[in-house]
Amino acid sequence: MKFFRWFFISIRAALRVVAVCVLVSVAWVALTRVLPPPYTPIMFFRTYERVLEGEARGIERQWVPIERISPHFLRAVVAAEDARFMRHDGIDWKAMEDAMRYNRAHKGRKVRGASTITMQTAKNVFLWHGRNYVRKGLEAWFTFLIEQLWGKRRILEVYANVAEMGDGLYGVEAAARRYFGKSAAALSSREAALIAAVLPNPRRWSPASPTSYINRRANWIQSRMRGVVVPL
Repeated sequence: MKFFRWFFISIRAALRVVAVCVLVSVAWVALTRVLPPPYTPIMFFRTYERVLEGEARGIERQWVPIERISPHFLRAVVAAEDARFMRHDGIDWKAMEDAMRYNRAHKGRKVRGASTITMQTAKNVFLWHGRNYVRKGLEAWFTFLIEQLWGKRRILEVYANVAEMGDGLYGVEAAARRYFGKSAAALSSREAALIAAVLPNPRRWSPASPTSYINRRANWIQSRMRGVVVPL
């Protein structure tokens, strides 16, 4: 009897902890619906890396509302990262199925992912760096929350402002000024496509000095941008 008593007490305590975590996460997401995230976990991680390496430089970041971001850039990131952004509910099940089929057929080669812009935003704003099942579960939870509480326009706005776009560089405004000496609002179609082209590895590639691979990727992105619809 004593065992069962402690068992049920433990279950109740665990349920209370889960309930508190759910409420805190919902409140956190609701708050960032109206307020810019001040600092993200990936920014902390990169800053910590720099401290360990003895670098004194901070991060470059400047938040801008979606109205001050070139529509070319918004179309470019959707074309490059998540073509079905406006049609899925945060998780692109078709892209996931395609990626699994591709990875099975090409074992030993570079793994293809199926991370949506919503999932990347959830990861960038709310989660730590790394890969494990707990983090994946939390990523799915936060993906669900921001789709329900933010909507597509806010998701794209936050993504464009927090995504890593170079070494110590976050958001399209900072990227546009470093690489092209202009504001995010003034980016041309080509410049937007070049920034979007380096997003898979922005610390390795630069839009200002693109390799032949990045130029080809930018060409591919531009060819897809014409049919992309974004929430302006």
